Amino acid sequence: MFNNIAIILAFACYLLLMMFIGAYYYHRTHNMSDYILGGRKLGPWVTSMSAEASDMSGWMLMGLPGFAYVAGLNAIWIALGLALGTWANWAFVAKRLRKYTELANNSLTLPDFFQNRFHNKNDALRIISAIFILIFFIIYTSSGFVAGGKLFHTVFNIPYEYALFLGAFVIVFYTFAGGFLAVCWTDFIQGVMMFIAIIIVPVFAMLMLGGFTNSFSAMQLMTPHVFNPFIKPDNTHMGFIEIISLLGWGLGYFGQPHILVRFMAIKASSELKQASHIAMTWVIISLSASVLVGMVGKIFLTSTLNGSATETVFLVLTNDIFPPFIAGLILSAVLAAIMSTASSQLLVAASAFAQDFYKTVIRKPTNPKELVWVGRLSVIIIASIAVFVGMNPQSLILDMVSYAWAGFGASFGPALLAALFWRRTTNLGVIAGILVGGITVIVWKHFAIWGLYEIVPGFIFSLLAIYVVSIIDKVPAKEITDIFDSVEKSNI
Repeated sequence: MFNNIAIILAFACYLLLMMFIGAYYYHRTHNMSDYILGGRKLGPWVTSMSAEASDMSGWMLMGLPGFAYVAGLNAIWIALGLALGTWANWAFVAKRLRKYTELANNSLTLPDFFQNRFHNKNDALRIISAIFILIFFIIYTSSGFVAGGKLFHTVFNIPYEYALFLGAFVIVFYTFAGGFLAVCWTDFIQGVMMFIAIIIVPVFAMLMLGGFTNSFSAMQLMTPHVFNPFIKPDNTHMGFIEIISLLGWGLGYFGQPHILVRFMAIKASSELKQASHIAMTWVIISLSASVLVGMVGKIFLTSTLNGSATETVFLVLTNDIFPPFIAGLILSAVLAAIMSTASSQLLVAASAFAQDFYKTVIRKPTNPKELVWVGRLSVIIIASIAVFVGMNPQSLILDMVSYAWAGFGASFGPALLAALFWRRTTNLGVIAGILVGGITVIVWKHFAIWGLYEIVPGFIFSLLAIYVVSIIDKVPAKEITDIFDSVEKSNI
């Protein structure tokens, strides 16, 4: 469909750059702190851009535009929920988490932090956390591989299975080699590419249609209710549960390990204010443009996209608007979006296995390099499972992301908030919250109760479980909360 040497050249340049970064940081990774958190040396620009690039992923350039292609401005509810969740995460969680994780025995992972925060002696909290991280990250990473497979299949018309393996190989290469620093610097580049691409595609499309006024008029002429956010694609009105479900995406931010780890890795908590301003600007503009891509694609494209093909609207628009080499560079931004999130997820999942399983259950390495290599091998194993899960070309990216997003949000969001803000939280309370939140999402998703997005009941039930069990348990981790109470005086 897009078989052109110029596009292949643009893709090749981009992929080689990403692999070069991975090779460069291979020689700068000496221990597990370097591999997982980059030695806590990130600046505000890299922190913010890598956090948002790893957050938004391929679904921002494929999944959300595909939904907006079908639903019009009704898709804005997801964007609004995500923008509010992003703001709350930076405003309330980022600074405390950065300080607390370093004070809590220099915790490198989320399970690490829970273990140190609550003085868990039997490793149950660490292992349960790691299990849920592995389960939901396999699904989440698989969604990125599916997006990559669709991209290569659509652009180069190669079989989906081969496309899936090609995208996975490049992601695994630079994650395996360079660890956290490679992932963050590639994320920074990818975040810039995503931002530029998501803006210029709808703007150029509308200019080719005669300007913004003509474009908006054409949208309304084709779909009279396109600008009514309360009207669904089938022309029925949204109910309260549907609005809550879409806004509920914002709850997921408090429990996403691949985003939270960026807060932990910044050089100093004082730099988080600048990072949050950069991040919010990026998010608001990018999400708005993402919805606009789908709406413009509906009137610009001459052939109708159906089913899972709706998620290729950005790709098809790009090919129709721009000359081949420029189209190749813009389409590389889609690959950038996919790779930024998948690499972050692979790294966190591998870190959970190495730091929270291997080191805790199997053996405690005497050589720091051993744990780094266990992490690297974990990347390959987890990626292989994720590729297998994503072998179905009919998989919808947005559906896979929503499931994994809910799983993390409900499992870890309430637990993290309680660990950071409620002195009365106990070890057993957090274990109960993680179990109840994760299991609720799995069960609710399977039975699709009331049509309510599973993150909402999962988050609520998890909070209740933490509260009830902590009150009954009556053994809060007082020593470390005393340190946390004075943490604002620290210059970390």
